Amino acid sequence: MKCPFCRSDDTQVIDSRVSEAGDSIRRRRRCPECQKRFTTYETVELRMPQIVKSDGTRVEFVENKLRVSFQRALHKRAVETEAVDAAIQRVIQKLLSLGEREVPSRQIGEMVMEELYKLDKVAYVRFASVYRSFKDVSDFHDVLRTMGAEGRSQESEVRNQESVRSPDKRSAIRE
Repeated sequence: MKCPFCRSDDTQVIDSRVSEAGDSIRRRRRCPECQKRFTTYETVELRMPQIVKSDGTRVEFVENKLRVSFQRALHKRAVETEAVDAAIQRVIQKLLSLGEREVPSRQIGEMVMEELYKLDKVAYVRFASVYRSFKDVSDFHDVLRTMGAEGRSQESEVRNQESVRSPDKRSAIRE
């Protein structure tokens, strides 16, 4: 780190402290040339990947666009704001964990659909209808049929787990 006073290339760290929030480090430094002291702050810089749109153009990731997508899909649906915020943060974390410099917009759309499916099935269908460019009612039927099949398999799985865990209620009543 260069000294801001004499522009010397070498400075010494005298003291380092982590901020109260834990997201930065404050360092007190001293210049051996001019003996002046100064403070620097070290923080993590996370770079979101660039988004590659379907036409090949590249744009910066904008969290607000992601939020607007969720809000449009969830319009007039009873989903808590905290749940939406958490879903948005999960999408952002997934993007960061990819470690890529560029991510196709299609991949982000799939992440959003996955989160909407967990939050609200109606919002999921709304988003899917625009995202996948549904042409007619049969496209809606296909998605609903898929969701129904998944729902039935999950229900039967829950019932099977419950029957294994709990004894037969009828036999407990007889005793």
